[in-house]
Amino acid sequence: MRFDIYLIYLLLRLFGKLPLRTLHGIGAGIGRLSMLLRSRAVHTTSVNLAIARPGLDPDAHAALLREVMMESGKSATEIAGIWGIDPERALELVREVRGEALFDAALASGKGVIIAAPHLGCWELLNYWLCRKTPMAILYRPPRIAAVEGLLRKVRGALAPEQVRAEGAGVRTLYKRLAAGGTVGILPDQKPRAGEGEVAPFFGRGALTMVLLPRLAARTGATVLFAFAERLPRGEGYRIHLLPAPEGLAEADLSVACPALNRGVETCVELAFAQYQWHYKRYTSDTWRSPYD
Repeated sequence: MRFDIYLIYLLLRLFGKLPLRTLHGIGAGIGRLSMLLRSRAVHTTSVNLAIARPGLDPDAHAALLREVMMESGKSATEIAGIWGIDPERALELVREVRGEALFDAALASGKGVIIAAPHLGCWELLNYWLCRKTPMAILYRPPRIAAVEGLLRKVRGALAPEQVRAEGAGVRTLYKRLAAGGTVGILPDQKPRAGEGEVAPFFGRGALTMVLLPRLAARTGATVLFAFAERLPRGEGYRIHLLPAPEGLAEADLSVACPALNRGVETCVELAFAQYQWHYKRYTSDTWRSPYD
């Protein structure tokens, strides 16, 4: 492992000794600072919130924007609390699981399970929880710095999922895992490359939407469940949610399946709205502006 990557690992272990409440406090402070600096992330978040929550008065929009940025800061600092300790210790932070019976039934069916995990809450802790239940492969895009991949494998330890690259061979691997009754995880709100998706409504506006997940569901008959780990207040821990997929997601007709996929993401987001990664450029156009800026 490169020296700089190893140094990051040591820092994670150091910060992992801090209480979760302290880490969240630091993260909230970072979020407030980004508001003062009017960072690019703040601008993108403001635009997205104007789309998802139209009609708010300026004060309500500003309050929601501040809350979202604070939650975004927490999502960054809590990683030290998850990656900086043993995975089994991290799982002690899970206070409640809602919908676990859905997951158990899907596993028992032997038809394969697709976990659709949006950019919401603490997805690393969700990975740990899922991987303790069953081996899992996740689709991902390799980090720009190759050495970071080794760091990810090291910090995730014994509960690391199988990492499958988002490319032709990787997709074939997902089909094989599902055909064998396995479990795979996909970010359902990952923006696909131009020409590789379908435009479907997302919070009332068209967004380029992935077609891979609906196609996997249609061709394999696997059960699709949406899942996320909700951040509880005051550093109290996390609540795992597992929800059934909306009707129509496994349809071969993508004009039906892609809107259903986005409805599934929306349902999750509405349960913990401020914890969604609203600074992610989910929409294609760069010309939209927030009326509150």
